[in-house]
Amino acid sequence: MKRKTLLTYGLLVLGLGLAAYLLWNIFSEYSWSDITASVSEIPTYNLVTALAFTLASYVCLTGFDWCGVRYVGNDLSYPKIGLASFISLSIGQSVGLAGLSSGGLRYRYYAHWGMDTEDVAKIVLLSGVTVALGLATLTGIVMLINPSDAAEVLRLGEAAVLAIGGACLLSVAAYLALAKFARAPVRIRKWTFQMPTLRLAAAQVVIGTINFALVAAALREVMGAAADVSYLKAATAYVLANVAIIVTHAPGGLGVLEATVRHVMGDQASIGSLVAFRVIYFFIPMGIGIPLALIVEAVFRARKHQSSSSVAVAEKVG
Repeated sequence: MKRKTLLTYGLLVLGLGLAAYLLWNIFSEYSWSDITASVSEIPTYNLVTALAFTLASYVCLTGFDWCGVRYVGNDLSYPKIGLASFISLSIGQSVGLAGLSSGGLRYRYYAHWGMDTEDVAKIVLLSGVTVALGLATLTGIVMLINPSDAAEVLRLGEAAVLAIGGACLLSVAAYLALAKFARAPVRIRKWTFQMPTLRLAAAQVVIGTINFALVAAALREVMGAAADVSYLKAATAYVLANVAIIVTHAPGGLGVLEATVRHVMGDQASIGSLVAFRVIYFFIPMGIGIPLALIVEAVFRARKHQSSSSVAVAEKVG
């Protein structure tokens, strides 16, 4: 087995172990009735609003793929891009190692629609860059506006937090500058990558930032039902949780997201709000994505069989 494969599985096992420990640490003090009672205390209005923010977030996520498809110079229609994006990310974000799991699903769909391996790799890469740009931008904003909460969690001085926030925004500005001025291609192994145009790079920043802002809004809705939670603090908690998820590689951020948000928000993050957010943003989309993937796969197979039958008939007639 290759070293890279061993490393991938090793990280997955470590992530699962960490997730299990954190979930036990968070939920062990609650009974099932405590959890269900806490969830039931969230008003229907807040749950519906959180669902609306989640829907808007997944629409933004289709923009990640749209940028990638346009980057490789393909004019694939938006409905197909949206279908591939939703299925791959609704499943990949919950399964974990989203770059690999969602990348495999993306390849299945985009290859079916005529793209080669290099194009799909570039789409996945650009989507990952869009994630980084959106997270860096929102991180920079919340750390500059709300340095006290981040400083408490990171155990740093506010000056250091402000410096980190500034560095995040500067890195985004540097990416935009490269998109504007750097035209020399970047070579990675056998593939060559060109910087996107400034217009496309700006779209990445805007779409990525709005996506993370929407997810933070969904989190704020489920927490705001039990406590007076400001959007800025909820966004700070979500940004720090995502940084922790990237570091730990926990599948879907399971346990890590809940533990980080609980650490930042304290009692303002009720056990019910954490469960509700996990269900709304991860489990419900995955519950839609899996059967949708099965339906699309059945359609692909039926069309392939029909095409094969047509060819066979034409050969007989010929």
